[in-house]
Amino acid sequence: MWTLLGTNLVLFVWMYFYSSAASSPLYSSSCRLQRQFHLNGMHKPGDVILGGLFQIHFFSVFPDLSFTSEPEQPTCHGFDIIGFRAAQTMAFTIEEINRNPSLLPNVTLGYSLYDNCNVLGIGFRASLSLVSGKEEQIKLQESCVRNHPLLGIVGESSSTPSIAVSTVLGLYRVPMVSYFATCSCLSDRKKFPSFFRTIPSDAFQVRAVIQVLKHFGWTWAGLLVSDDDYGLHVARSFQSDLAQPGGGCLAYLEVLPWSDDPDELRRIVDVMRKSTARVVIVFAHEGHMIDLMKEVVRQNVTGLQWIASEGWTSATVLQTPRLMLYLGGTLGIAIRRGEIPGLRDFLLQIHPDLHQNNSYGNNLVNQFWEHTFECRFAPPPAGWVEAGGALCTGQEDLENVETEFMDISNLRPEYNVYKAVYALAYALHDMLQCEPGRGPFSGHSCGSLQRLEPWQLVYYLEKVNFTTSFGDQVSFDENGDILPIYDIMNWLWLPDGRVEVQSVGEVKRSPFKGEELTLDEDKIYWNFESKKPPRSLCSESCPPGTRMARKKGEPVCCFDCIPCSEGKISNETDSMECTSCPDDFWSSPQRDHCVPKKTEFLSYQEPLGIFLTAMSLLGTFISAVVLGIFIYHHKTPIVRANNSELSFQLLVSLKLCFLCSLLFIGRPTPWTCKLRHAAFGISFVLCVSCILVKTMVVLAVFQASKPGGGAKLKWFGAVQQRGTVLVLTSVQAAICTVWLVSSSPAPHRNTQYHNDKIVYECVVGSTVGFAVLLGYIGLLAILSFLLAFLVRNLPDNFNEAKLITFSMLIFCAVWVAFVPAYISSPGKYADAVEVFAILASSFGLLVSLFGPKCYIILLRPERNTKKAIMGRETMKSLN
Repeated sequence: MWTLLGTNLVLFVWMYFYSSAASSPLYSSSCRLQRQFHLNGMHKPGDVILGGLFQIHFFSVFPDLSFTSEPEQPTCHGFDIIGFRAAQTMAFTIEEINRNPSLLPNVTLGYSLYDNCNVLGIGFRASLSLVSGKEEQIKLQESCVRNHPLLGIVGESSSTPSIAVSTVLGLYRVPMVSYFATCSCLSDRKKFPSFFRTIPSDAFQVRAVIQVLKHFGWTWAGLLVSDDDYGLHVARSFQSDLAQPGGGCLAYLEVLPWSDDPDELRRIVDVMRKSTARVVIVFAHEGHMIDLMKEVVRQNVTGLQWIASEGWTSATVLQTPRLMLYLGGTLGIAIRRGEIPGLRDFLLQIHPDLHQNNSYGNNLVNQFWEHTFECRFAPPPAGWVEAGGALCTGQEDLENVETEFMDISNLRPEYNVYKAVYALAYALHDMLQCEPGRGPFSGHSCGSLQRLEPWQLVYYLEKVNFTTSFGDQVSFDENGDILPIYDIMNWLWLPDGRVEVQSVGEVKRSPFKGEELTLDEDKIYWNFESKKPPRSLCSESCPPGTRMARKKGEPVCCFDCIPCSEGKISNETDSMECTSCPDDFWSSPQRDHCVPKKTEFLSYQEPLGIFLTAMSLLGTFISAVVLGIFIYHHKTPIVRANNSELSFQLLVSLKLCFLCSLLFIGRPTPWTCKLRHAAFGISFVLCVSCILVKTMVVLAVFQASKPGGGAKLKWFGAVQQRGTVLVLTSVQAAICTVWLVSSSPAPHRNTQYHNDKIVYECVVGSTVGFAVLLGYIGLLAILSFLLAFLVRNLPDNFNEAKLITFSMLIFCAVWVAFVPAYISSPGKYADAVEVFAILASSFGLLVSLFGPKCYIILLRPERNTKKAIMGRETMKSLN
């Protein structure tokens, strides 16, 4: 709104400022200045003039803008010491440049500095006066060149007037370098083609504040802005930048009223009090904060961490013991502090004009003198002297009075003015260094002081690059913005009640490193009992092992922490998603990292594996002992009567059965997978074949004892017995060979049983091959059982059939139970079931077949005689 009104106003004034009457004979040959504005200012002649716009008074009584009467001089009130010092800084800088023989030699700079009284209309008047000059009449037939060309304007002192004035000046490419206008909108080169500034844009100030928020982990903050271009553009920038990942959220956004509106301020402070955000960011002016803090004090809203914009970071009016209870520890963004050597001596040379001669702007100097020493040059009204007033003598000494004007230890706006003047001077210097015929303009021409065009200076201003005596580099980017740098300030409340605003760091952007924040946290004063930074979060951070889930209808900073599901992890704080672990890994119990999956197989180290190994070795040992006993007693009747050769073969096969179970223990490998089932199948077929042949021999001997049965024994001699065992075993070997060649067992990593485990097992390859192997063993076992069952009632001396029947009954029962148990057992337990079946059946055969014989051989040797055996036979036959 202010921009539109200001633009319309300046166009209106411009139309009447230079006009020619239709009835005038000069209508076709000249333009006449109808009126001159009477403005407070300071002037110094020179070859080239630099204009300046400063806020030296706070407000004014605006005169009538009409041209029907004589123009009045605006009445300004409320002297601004800082604004006056900024104007004096510009005057000092120009004198310093004029003394510098290496910068603009043979060129003298002059200036015209005006007081805008913090009123947009007065600022327009001043800018138009600077651009148009004071010539009463310009003849159009002559060259439109002023006697003293305007180099550029330093100003305005805030964003709104800068927007309005620069909108018009940009039409004519008149360069304007502001020292205090921060609105990011002024970076729009299409709207403001000749605008530059030596103060960083609010866009960077917003990012600087966000850097501070990120540094302390403050993701939940409130934002208060002023109701003008400055505040509203900041609000938009905040909402845009905070939308970036990890930027944070605004708990509330409120616009501070310009006027003292108690109801609105009460509502805003009530929002602050009820909010969970402990950090409050304020982009506003000093006046806004004064009104706001009245309501803050009234509601006694404490426990907040304030972050100040450069608009009120250095406001001494707020640094009082009464307000420090609330504002103590404030972190603020401040304009870069600089040092200007010689400025103090220049300020001390200021003296009033006792004769009221305003040729050099002594009217402003006199007003400064009256404000500083609380005196008056004009005779005061009757009774004023008696009331304690005094007349100014002009001999007062600035060194003897304690005033902010002489405190140059904290030069911030003034340092920006200093850089702005030097930027214009260096641009002009570079233009004058141009060699004819090698210039950057049309036809390789150069600019000249005699025909100085504003757009030519804009070209050089865009390329200016120099370093101040304080060591800061000054150059402008494509948007007219300076390389940004801010100081981070902290409001320290000293024990004696004094307030000190100290620098605790800086934030800057360099061409190579980008944006950098440097903070000395040890120096920061925190206005909390803990003396530590507060926590300002909508939701606590989600630790590793969880992910964020946004709460419906609330900002992104408000969320719940959901634990990652099994197999997924998050190893960072505030992870948006949980990531799946690789195939061979699983999530840790805390879900914050992946760990290798546990491997499972029947191991020699676990109790079950140790037990089965021990049983296998025990069975092998017992088989070896029994074999040794039979070998040692091979000539005894009981050994000879039970077919000693088959008994030896049977014991050897039992040893192999016990040993083959060891192949099922340990981590499966390609060789153990192939050997385990082949060894198991062949060993058991060898064992069962021996039992089958043994049963057939018993049956043949019994048949031979009958009349006419002797011929049958010739078919069951030793050779036939060995051959039968060999043939039956060879069939199983052939089955195993075909199985291994066609589809052999192989190791397999099974992840289906357990998500967090890798089960190593041997897949059988061909289920048919495995079934044929087991079926063949079962066939021989059933056949042995049936034959032994048929001859179970033979005489004792031949009656090994009973033992075979019992052993085969145990064998068959074990393997019948094995099949469903094997199928239903996962992983290593399937191997354990198979090993248990091997051991159980082997022990059953060993104990059933050889237990009674060992008992007689070792414990009842008197029964291990032919007579004892034959005696029993005779008695049974008699019965």
